Amino acid sequence: MKSSSATAALATALVTAALALTGCGTTHSAAGSAAGTTAAQAPSAPAGPITLTDTTGTQVTLDRPARTVVATEWNAVEDLVALGVAPAGVADVKGYRAWDTAAPLTGSPKDIGMRGEPSMDTIAALAPDLVVATTDLPASAVTQLRKIAPVLVVRSADATDQLGLMAKDLDLIAQATGKTAQAAAVKSAFDAKLAAGGAALKAAGKSGASYAFGDAYVVSNQVSIRAYTGGSLVGAVNERLGLKNAWTVKGDKDYGLATTDVEGVTGLGDTQFAYIANKVDGDPFADNLAKNAVWKAQPFVKAGHVHRLPDGIWMFGGPLAMGAYVDAVVDALTK
Repeated sequence: MKSSSATAALATALVTAALALTGCGTTHSAAGSAAGTTAAQAPSAPAGPITLTDTTGTQVTLDRPARTVVATEWNAVEDLVALGVAPAGVADVKGYRAWDTAAPLTGSPKDIGMRGEPSMDTIAALAPDLVVATTDLPASAVTQLRKIAPVLVVRSADATDQLGLMAKDLDLIAQATGKTAQAAAVKSAFDAKLAAGGAALKAAGKSGASYAFGDAYVVSNQVSIRAYTGGSLVGAVNERLGLKNAWTVKGDKDYGLATTDVEGVTGLGDTQFAYIANKVDGDPFADNLAKNAVWKAQPFVKAGHVHRLPDGIWMFGGPLAMGAYVDAVVDALTK
């Protein structure tokens, strides 16, 4: 998938800001140094032992800031990249590159297998200082990983406070890699992005506008639409931008997502509807719903208020992906 210019610009700006604040290079990993830095450019954090407590309550002790890091989930990969750490191993490299262009990988990280089923042998061969996993990974897999290297488990999602969790996860990974100053810069830049986006929407008369975000998939020729409620990460960002979530369905306790069929959009009214698709999996809204009578009858469809946002924005990512999302929403609603 190709990235939008806004997405690429955001990734560059945030990572540059993070590095400029501390004046140090990226963490050197087995995959090679990132952003053209060398191994001589060490992290700014103390080189002594680090002890952390991860989201499972497990104490994680490192002899020094981790430099050879493996990540089993894309939000953790994005956080590492945002902090200036080039991960040595990444789950489903091809998928990450398609879905999260806001934080492009550098070097040639080893593909460790699927996100829910990483290859233990591949990870062991990398001899990592640290493996970053999420609570989406089965506990049995985490137990196996702990036999290979220290494992830092971060929570995957929390519908009660997605943005707070996003910052907490970034901070934990930053502490483990000696990149706390970079984390502060990334969070500050994201807050500024939210404020600027909200101001742009207000200036365009869109503050308080009804807005629904979704994606869709097709099974046996039936389209299922996934609603991103106020409890989703995207939903939380929308609210911070001053938009009113048009979805009334209840989302799950972790991701704030709900699934419905095309009939489920009939209560949205004259809203602004945005979605993300990709060239690999297709676009169910344009390819499958374009001729659907229920879909075509909706006020937002008739009014031309359906917006396909740029490819490569990972809806469950970190500050870089969500910053790219802010740019995309502002651009779509202020044209």
